[in-house]
Parts: sequence; C-alpha cells; structure tokens
Amino acid sequence: QVQLVESGGGLVQPGGSLRLSCTASGYIFSIYSMAWYRQAPGKQRELVAAVTGRRPPSYADTVKGRFTISRDNAKYMVYLQMNSLEPEEAAVYYCNAHVQAVRGDRYIEVWGQGTLVTVSS
Repeated sequence: QVQLVESGGGLVQPGGSLRLSCTASGYIFSIYSMAWYRQAPGKQRELVAAVTGRRPPSYADTVKGRFTISRDNAKYMVYLQMNSLEPEEAAVYYCNAHVQAVRGDRYIEVWGQGTLVTVSS
C-alpha cells in the first residue's frame, strides 16, 4: 500500500520557523495532489496548503505570505515552509495525497500519521 510519512515537526518559539517534509512511498504511478492539513485539540482538521495538478499552490487565508508549499514530483515529496509561527498554529500537521497506483485507475486518498508542531515560549 501507499504510505505518507511526515517529518520536521517540533518545538518552536513564536515567530520562529519550521520546515515540514512528507514522502510518499509504495507502488505509485502518479500523484494528482498533495496537501498539508492541521488539527489542533478540539478543532476540526483544516486545509493549510495544497498543490493540485498543474495549478499554482493554494493557501488558507491565515497563512498566506508566511507559509510556502512546494512539491518534488519526481521524488514524491511535498514540503511546507512555515515562517512567523504563532501560538494558535500549534497542531498536528498531516500530509494528504491523492495517489494513482495504476494508469487509468482511480485516485486513492492517503493520509500520513501526522507530525506535532508546538509553538511556545
């Protein structure tokens, strides 16, 4: 099966930066979209940033200008550069992808296990 594994989470002070990475592995023909979500305790999971098909990256309004998503299609990887982090952005950050295992087959949604980002002094 296809797996997504995130890395790069940790403790950062307010105003600091982190770079998250996500790697897809397994038998993969193509990946249509890759995205980052986050979920804080007691909150719904929300979309942070995404790259879909040939479209330019999209971002939640709250992170525009501070976060940057990038994808390496050849390596099946996606990154999230997070700058000027705020305490309310502490959450588990999840990688998401829609993966095609065989040409012409349907895309399967896959989730990573998440990586914890803590923003605190």
